[in-house]
Amino acid sequence: METLPHRDALARFGHALSDPTRTQILLSLRTGSAYPSELADRIGVSRQILSNHLACLRGCGLVVAVPEGRRSRYELADRRIRHALDDLLGLVLAVDPACCPAADNEECR
Repeated sequence: METLPHRDALARFGHALSDPTRTQILLSLRTGSAYPSELADRIGVSRQILSNHLACLRGCGLVVAVPEGRRSRYELADRRIRHALDDLLGLVLAVDPACCPAADNEECR
């Protein structure tokens, strides 16, 4: 039976994935934790933009900051998130491998 918490949880996950930068962050953290400066360089965004997206992902409960002295590294909040991302990728690519071949594909935005 569908409940409001179920709906809200999926809506949060969908919101997180609705932005390409947040999606890149999640996909990057899927392979392991990283410091914000590393993520910003890897993804190609400013540290301020990355910080805003990390705050959103923390608010959605998908990533956590792990304090390390004066720095914090980020990781997925739960290992099941990595599995969920893997499953979603597998499903989308299995259904339509040609989906979103380029960033300018309007149908996939």
